[in-house]
Amino acid sequence: MDLTEKQLSSEQVFEGRFLKVRRDTVSLPDGAEAYREFIRHPGAVAVLALTDDGRLVMERQYRYPAAQTFIEIPAGKIDPHEPPADTARRELLEETGYQAKQWRYLGKAFPCIGYADEVIHYYLATGLTLSARQLDEGEFLEVMLLPVDEVQAMSLDGRITDSKTLVGLHWLAAWQQGKLPGEAL
Repeated sequence: MDLTEKQLSSEQVFEGRFLKVRRDTVSLPDGAEAYREFIRHPGAVAVLALTDDGRLVMERQYRYPAAQTFIEIPAGKIDPHEPPADTARRELLEETGYQAKQWRYLGKAFPCIGYADEVIHYYLATGLTLSARQLDEGEFLEVMLLPVDEVQAMSLDGRITDSKTLVGLHWLAAWQQGKLPGEAL
């Protein structure tokens, strides 16, 4: 059965600094027409930065749309024409001050498939060294080093609810169990 929806028309209804909202008219598999409103997103990266002693570099940051503070893995949006691996290196340094000697690509996930085309690329960073953070203007966050077991427990008891972090912890656990070799960069 072909489930593909075919675009009949498309219009941009909003353009912000990095998000664009589109409204498309589509033909459904049964021939009926429907509207699809969705966000165009440039893509993002998320980094599981693991210290030599088994702690994860985590961030505590207020997120305005949800009106609460979250505990998350470092992440950020991909700049135009920037390879995701370069974004991962840049974001880890900017937000946390850490640089990594070893990098592995773990995989990707689409966090909001019902209303956005965003894809998040996940990286494992090891062999960490600390230098100065380079936060973007208007960016405020607290960096924390937490044992992986504690972070996993926080993901199960509701203290960590950010979806990119939950997915990242899934990739990390698979890698630690030898089920996901990860592409060395």
